[in-house]
Amino acid sequence: MSLPDLNAGLNTVSAILLMAGYHFIRKDKPVIHKRYMISALIASAAFLASYLLYHSTAGSVPYPKHDWTRPLYFSILIPHIVLAGSMTPFILLAVYRAFRKEFTRHKRITRFLFPVWMFVSVSGVIVYLMLYRLN
Repeated sequence: MSLPDLNAGLNTVSAILLMAGYHFIRKDKPVIHKRYMISALIASAAFLASYLLYHSTAGSVPYPKHDWTRPLYFSILIPHIVLAGSMTPFILLAVYRAFRKEFTRHKRITRFLFPVWMFVSVSGVIVYLMLYRLN
């Protein structure tokens, strides 16, 4: 398995865990929600470590196609990069507030953070597919 394959797998796992965590908080099961969200955090942290390791050795990987998919690829990649780069402090703040039992403040952040984190996880898989599998 290559590091890009691992990265896509970790993004997929993260998205699944996030959805499960969301499901259980909607069902008013905060203990189960917490387990899934901590697992999603671990999967995303493992992704980040693997991603940085890969790109520290491979560098930038250019998109190989010059057809109609190129603008589509960049329209997914650019917001993915911007949001991925900016969400880490918000994740840490949300976790901090949850562990301090500041649930009102935690919820205020996660209303914005959850869809961003989902977008970053899912768009990461789409970028992987377009760059490494569908070319």
